[in-house]
Amino acid sequence: MTIAAILKQKGGFVASVPPTATIAEVTKILSERRIGALLVQDAVDQVLGIISERDIVHSLATNGARTLEMTAGQLMTRAVKTATPRTPVTEAMSMMSIGRFRHLPVVDHGKLVGMISIGDVVKARIMQQEHEVDSLKAYVAGAA
Repeated sequence: MTIAAILKQKGGFVASVPPTATIAEVTKILSERRIGALLVQDAVDQVLGIISERDIVHSLATNGARTLEMTAGQLMTRAVKTATPRTPVTEAMSMMSIGRFRHLPVVDHGKLVGMISIGDVVKARIMQQEHEVDSLKAYVAGAA
């Protein structure tokens, strides 16, 4: 199974903010959409970084309430790992586990086509394993 299968079910919409968005604005969007991260993009939709709940919490611990006045551009993670629609789900899971991040933008030929979360990956793996178990049960029942 590849990331393309996850995006087919989930869709390709990716929530984003400009680098000038305040953290107060970012937290409002995260809360309203019930998501854990936003891409930070410029005016021509180039990915500049990603801002997550974890980035905000880390800044709150370091900078306190001033964090809410800071911008997405100041707090974002700049070294964004990406995958393609052809990336196997197991490889995406490994990337996310080793890198200790929960959101993975998906890029196809230089164009952003979606973003997946660790929850999406886990759900896909469970569905894949259930399918394999069902197939094995059917095979064993047919062979008996």
